[in-house]
Amino acid sequence: MVGKPLCTVVGAGPGVSMAVASKFGSAGYRVALVARNADSVSRLASELASAGVESRGFQGDAGDELSLRQAFGEIQAALGPPEVLVYNAYAFHQANPSVLPPSQLVDDFRVNVVGALISAQIVIDHMKTAGRGTILFTGGGLALDPQPGASSLAIGKAGIRSLAFSLHQELAPFHIHVATVTICGYVREGTRFNPGNIAEAFFRLHQQPEGQWDREVVYE
Repeated sequence: MVGKPLCTVVGAGPGVSMAVASKFGSAGYRVALVARNADSVSRLASELASAGVESRGFQGDAGDELSLRQAFGEIQAALGPPEVLVYNAYAFHQANPSVLPPSQLVDDFRVNVVGALISAQIVIDHMKTAGRGTILFTGGGLALDPQPGASSLAIGKAGIRSLAFSLHQELAPFHIHVATVTICGYVREGTRFNPGNIAEAFFRLHQQPEGQWDREVVYE
């Protein structure tokens, strides 16, 4: 698994992340999948491999900095640095903000935003050295229209949107494209919000020529 560019997907699971991995894989990218459950991520990598995508799974918890850094270290040693990073991890606990335990908000924020920051920081130096790179975050409509029952996730999606915008401005001079796909609907097969359609939005962002980079696609 050498020679082809690498796309690393953090928060791998069925749905958007697998559709994105499949899309990049079909375009000639190797794929590294990172997920908390080792057996699950191994099965997902095997599923991609059976479809002809060069892929490998790595265990890593997006809410645990040490675990996440270890996963990226293993990816670097086995496959090299990624040209594309896709951060798709999220945590959700249903609770109105008036009763949301602060400790739960903090735990969720580690996955929803801090893991994205750590992942980006890990790959930025390699991308600067290469003179190119793409960092894409999975956003959500809750960032634009928060709902009380999903207050923790809404705060997280607002946070990752802000992170994407600030990184976009900081890293564009280094030829690194940072953007977010803000998904304003429920991801579901057989609808406009099916994972394959959403994966196309991620890939279009990656393909945008420098100087015409968007920092966000609002998918609605």
